[in-house]
Amino acid sequence: MSDKVLIVEDDLTLRETLEYNLVRQGYEVHTAADGRAALEIARQEQPDLLVLDVMLPGLDGFEVCRVLRQEMSAPILMLTARDEEVDKVVGLEIGADDYMTKPFSMRELLARVKAQLRRVRLTREEMTSAAEGGVVEEEKIVVGDLTIDLARHEALLGKEPLSLKPKEYELLVFLARNRGLVLSRDLILERVWGWDYGGGSRTVDVHVRWLREKIEPDPANPTRIVTVRGVGYRLEE
Repeated sequence: MSDKVLIVEDDLTLRETLEYNLVRQGYEVHTAADGRAALEIARQEQPDLLVLDVMLPGLDGFEVCRVLRQEMSAPILMLTARDEEVDKVVGLEIGADDYMTKPFSMRELLARVKAQLRRVRLTREEMTSAAEGGVVEEEKIVVGDLTIDLARHEALLGKEPLSLKPKEYELLVFLARNRGLVLSRDLILERVWGWDYGGGSRTVDVHVRWLREKIEPDPANPTRIVTVRGVGYRLEE
């Protein structure tokens, strides 16, 4: 079965160009020209990945991302005509997985799409293996009162389930598997987002801040995810 991609872009020429190239790569492609149509099609088709423009008529891309991130975990690759860090940070904070600034090369976009879908596929295979009684490295990771159930793809603080975005969960798993070790931002970026991710280490800082807000007694003075100045982060055992 082909991976399903939803393109949300109001520029007809770019939308058709993206559709043509993604179809040639073997993907099942759906398109939308505005934010409201994007929500409707995404809910109906349940795409494996969204390519989402920021500047859209009606609901803009940020709002579409915010709404869909509450409803589905499919990776979202955002497109913007403005190369401003604030746009990228806002996109990441509301749940985007990757970001590209126009104009971009089609080869790079296709590589980003492929990388995101590869990670989705690996996650599904791990979950299927667990569901079928396959062998997994470890079913649960326990760090103090924090429990990560890999088979169920969920994390609990005490007995309370944590509401984590997909990348927050992946980041937490990576930190927990390497608890007690100092991990550089570049290493975290490579292992959680992939070596071909185009964003910078600011992405790691944003997601660490989100995690702290959910697992730290006092996020302003973290004691679980500790910053190692000039290097990166360490999850305390």
